[in-house]
Amino acid sequence: MGMYTDKRKITHTHDGFELLTHESGHLEYDFSWHLGKYWSRFLAELRDNKRFMATKCPECGMVFIPPRQVCGRCYKVMEEWVEVGPEGELKGFTVVRFPYIDANHGGLKQVPFTSIWVTLDGADTRMIHFCNEHDEHKLEVGMRMRPVWAENRTGSIHDVEYFEVIR
Repeated sequence: MGMYTDKRKITHTHDGFELLTHESGHLEYDFSWHLGKYWSRFLAELRDNKRFMATKCPECGMVFIPPRQVCGRCYKVMEEWVEVGPEGELKGFTVVRFPYIDANHGGLKQVPFTSIWVTLDGADTRMIHFCNEHDEHKLEVGMRMRPVWAENRTGSIHDVEYFEVIR
């Protein structure tokens, strides 16, 4: 058996029904894809200029981050780019205390970690990211947040390591 062997040692249910297992093997695929002009510009700005760029609707004026090509309200193509943030307001958070497979590297996600929703200054939509505070008693919706930039930026959302509370 490989890395997916059932290590629970349970072979039967409490009422005697046999639990069968089957291993399909381990598959690994390397792949890449083009991000398109909107995400490419958004991530390049994070990498090269440490700034958040959003798109603005020409009809209703709504500012989207992450950027979108089409406004979700008016269905108009958005070609105007505006800088937002870098600070913003905490809109929601979850402190995660159980590990799971991290799609970024295939290993277990280190816990605890705090997933946040933040609305950057000048934006009308929220962005999901991480916060360095893991004590839910020290976080409150409405707190001001700022990004902490990665030292080695590569053109990914992880160019912002996390957001921290502005004290």
